[in-house]
Amino acid sequence: MRLVATKKISEGTELAKPIHSDTGQVLIQKDVQLTRRMLKRLQQLGITYVYIKDAVTEDVIINPPVPDELRIEAIQTVRNSFAEIQDDGYVKNAYLLSKMGEKLSGMVRHFVDEIRSKDDVLTILSNILISDNYIFTHSINVTIYSLALATELGMPAKKLEQIGLGSMLHDVGKVFMPEDILQKKGKLNSHEFEIIKTHTEEGFNFLRKRSGNLPLLVAHCAYQHHERLDGSGYPRGLTEKDIHPYGKILGIADVFDAVTSHRVYRDAMLPHEGLEILYSGAGQLFDKSMVEAFRKTIAVYPNGLSVQLSDGRSGVVVRQNKNLFERPVIRILKENDEQVTPYDIDLSKLLNVMISSCDLSHGERSS
Repeated sequence: MRLVATKKISEGTELAKPIHSDTGQVLIQKDVQLTRRMLKRLQQLGITYVYIKDAVTEDVIINPPVPDELRIEAIQTVRNSFAEIQDDGYVKNAYLLSKMGEKLSGMVRHFVDEIRSKDDVLTILSNILISDNYIFTHSINVTIYSLALATELGMPAKKLEQIGLGSMLHDVGKVFMPEDILQKKGKLNSHEFEIIKTHTEEGFNFLRKRSGNLPLLVAHCAYQHHERLDGSGYPRGLTEKDIHPYGKILGIADVFDAVTSHRVYRDAMLPHEGLEILYSGAGQLFDKSMVEAFRKTIAVYPNGLSVQLSDGRSGVVVRQNKNLFERPVIRILKENDEQVTPYDIDLSKLLNVMISSCDLSHGERSS
C-alpha cells in the first residue's frame, strides 16, 4: 500500500485501509474504488492523505501503535467524560468523577501495554479517523505520543499512568470555553485567542478541585502544556526550571499532533515536517533531550510514503530500521525519472544517500 494525498488521487483508485468515524462506523470500506464524489468528501472532512492499493507495494505493512478498536474506544471514553463535565461543570458529583478517573486510568494502562509490547515506531495517527470534534482525537493522539516519549525516557509505570491521565485530560478546560470560539472554522483573532488560552487555568482549577481520586500532577498537565522553556508560553510564562517534566513532554506531544493534523486553514504536515518544527524550537521552546528522544519513537518517513533520494533515485518506504528511523528501507521504482524493475535498498547501509524530499502524488505504478 502507498500513502497518497487525497487531492492527488485518481478516480477509480482502490482504498487499502478503511476510513472510520471516531465512533467506529466504517465510512468507506477497504478495496472500494474511490469516486470523484468520495474524494471530494474526504477532502471536505479533513482527510489529507490515505493509504491506497498499489501493485508494487502490496507487501507494505502499517502497524498502528494501538489497535484501531482501542483508539476508538478511548476517544469515546474521553468524549463521554467531557460531556458529563460539560453538563454539570464545577458541581460535578465526586463519585462520578472518581468513576471517570477509573475508566480513563484503565484506558491508559491498555495504551501502556500496547506501546511496550511493540518493538516498532509510531506511525501516522492523524487522518485515520474522521471526527466531528478535533479535541477528542487530539487528546488521544497526545496521550499516545506522550506515553511513547515517557517510555523512551525510561519512566516507571506509576509515572506513565500519571502522564497518560494528564494527557487525556490536558484539554479538559476547553469544555468551559464558548462554543462559537471552540468550533470556529479558521484561525482565531487576538481576542478569541486570549479567551481560548484560559482553558489551561480552567482545566487546572477543575481538576485540582473536583478531580476525585486523580493525582494533582494530572491537573498540572492541564496547567503547563502550553508553557515554554524561554518563558514565552502561557498561562504563567514559566521558564525551564519551573516547568514540570510532564509539562515539557506534553508540550512536545501537543505541538507535534497539532501540526500533523488537518486544520481548516492548512493540510496536515508529514512527520518529518512536524519534527522540523520541534527541532527549530529545541533548547528555546522545547527540551532538546526530549525532542531527541521523541524522534526515536516516530516513523520519520512512514511506510508507504513516496520519497526522492539525493542520488536521483525515487521509491517508496517499505520498512523501518530500529534506532535509525530517518534511514528506512526504500523500494526503488525510478532512477533519474526512468522506471526500473523494483528493488530494495537499505539506507542504514548506504550512508552517502539521503532522503531529499517526499511525494504524496498518485504514483504511475499505482493500481
